[in-house]
Amino acid sequence: MGDSITIDGTDEDLALSKSDILSRQEVIRRRLRRVKQLSRLYKAHYWSLMEELKRKHKEYYWMYGKSPFKEDEKKNDDQNDENNKLGLGFQLKCQISDCKEKAMALTRFCHKHILKDSNQTLYRGCSYPVKSGHICKKPILRSINPPHCPVHAQAAEKHLARALKRAGLNVSSPSKLAPKLHVVVAEYVRQIQTKRREAQ
Repeated sequence: MGDSITIDGTDEDLALSKSDILSRQEVIRRRLRRVKQLSRLYKAHYWSLMEELKRKHKEYYWMYGKSPFKEDEKKNDDQNDENNKLGLGFQLKCQISDCKEKAMALTRFCHKHILKDSNQTLYRGCSYPVKSGHICKKPILRSINPPHCPVHAQAAEKHLARALKRAGLNVSSPSKLAPKLHVVVAEYVRQIQTKRREAQ
């Protein structure tokens, strides 16, 4: 707390300090007042410590993605398969054997391998055709239309701008277009993942 604490009823205590004898009631009232004040101070200190503990626990969980308590880890290990079936738990590492990325929340796969999860419905593969007839298949949100990853969405916009220019239509540069929500969200997620990797 650091600050000096003023004791309740100091004026009364100062007046009684010069007396040689105190009555039982005066002593009890004086001690009761001090015990109540001490109780309030302890409660305030306790709740400030609880707030600090909550804050530090959030920071720890944000950095390491798991609980610092061993009991929670044991429960997660025991119920891991059940949780993953229900979509309530997470694993620390992607289930693909040679992948070292962290698994996304509520699944057993990282973002790169999320399409391997048969239960997920949020993502689909990028449908942009790359060389030799193959399709990109990078995971993107299902709501993105046309279904292209950010790299191929830019490429498609450039191809469209070139085609429109060849056709004689004057269209502003695709680089001046406002970013779409899915691009902003993808960039935000990428920045968060980069911060977590740097913190480790």
